[in-house]
Amino acid sequence: MAKSQFTHEDDALLAELGVEVEAKKVAARTPREERIIAGFEEIQRFVEEHGRVPAHGEDKDIFERIYATRLDQIRRQKECYELVSDMDLQGLLGVASPEADNQADSLSDDELLAELGVEVSAENDVRNLRHVKTRAEIRAAEEIANRTKCEDFDTFKPLFDAVQKDIDNGVRNTVKIRKDAGFSKTSITKGQFFILGGQVAYIAEVGDPIKAPNGDTDARLRVIYSNGTESDLLLRSLQRALYKDEASRIITDPSMGPLFSDTQAEDDLASGTIYVLRSKSEHPQVKEHRDVLHKIGVTGGSVDKRIAGASKDPTFLMADVEIVATYELYNINRTKLEKLIHRFFERAQLDVQIKDRFGQPVVPREWFLVPLFVIDELVEKIKDGTISDYAYDPGGACLKKNEVAG
Repeated sequence: MAKSQFTHEDDALLAELGVEVEAKKVAARTPREERIIAGFEEIQRFVEEHGRVPAHGEDKDIFERIYATRLDQIRRQKECYELVSDMDLQGLLGVASPEADNQADSLSDDELLAELGVEVSAENDVRNLRHVKTRAEIRAAEEIANRTKCEDFDTFKPLFDAVQKDIDNGVRNTVKIRKDAGFSKTSITKGQFFILGGQVAYIAEVGDPIKAPNGDTDARLRVIYSNGTESDLLLRSLQRALYKDEASRIITDPSMGPLFSDTQAEDDLASGTIYVLRSKSEHPQVKEHRDVLHKIGVTGGSVDKRIAGASKDPTFLMADVEIVATYELYNINRTKLEKLIHRFFERAQLDVQIKDRFGQPVVPREWFLVPLFVIDELVEKIKDGTISDYAYDPGGACLKKNEVAG
């Protein structure tokens, strides 16, 4: 039976005034219409509770973003707009001019979630979210993919070659990036290397700090990749991409991190000695450069014992040696430290061939044409953790700060 809009008393009063009352029938709602109305009522409740219209944004609650998307749909679809317009006491529909929409249905909650990049559980329950992929994450993925050719890659290629050599020699390590290990956006600094998407990524430039929409500090980066491309992306975008890539890794610095440790390796001791030797050989090439020709090594034992029998050992150029300097260090990985030093001075390595006591030719690899004061400086840079910022210049016989590392 149709239900009148008025009470019996109202009907009687209107009848006395000569006004004919027509019972207005309300048609039954389809499930789709009921769902649209219920969805709009949820939006209204949100506005009542928060005093504002639901908004989009990565810093917003997922349900607020659902309401915002749903409201956009209702405003845009003529049928939905007309269905709830009489309910819009808060003016949520605005002055939009909806267009006819031939969609058979408005977006369901699951479809809204899919549009927002949210995956729901097998039970299709919006309360059981398995993964929330924000718009910012989608933009970050697009930024990472949007790489261009690096026109000055020749400037950076030696850095990538050196890093790969460091990894091969154990001077650097690659460590898996984990959120719970304390890695954060503040950890991304100029000069760092990462592995992202199967490529080595170098942080060549970090721009001035800028404010992100959610109030956090961000910065524009210039990232160079080992395949000769580069990208101009935000620091927070790179951070998200590193988290998302399960194979991403950070490449450790070849100074304090891998060399000085509280953990004792199987072949390591709590202390060690860097020793510098000078040869007493009469070999013409050695005599010519005796003052700047040094053997540099690291030992966990006595240096005197290490050089015993030098005159019979091709490692010592088949001649006696004298100790010109020693440096005591603690909590070091001796193997990595020695490899670092030899790699650092490899451009100044002595190229000489001698014969061992059996007459076989041998090419010693631990002798370098480097002044003692430069070795002193190297040790200081290792101690203060800045060695990765420098390179050895054989021509000037000095340490020079890397131009790219700044």
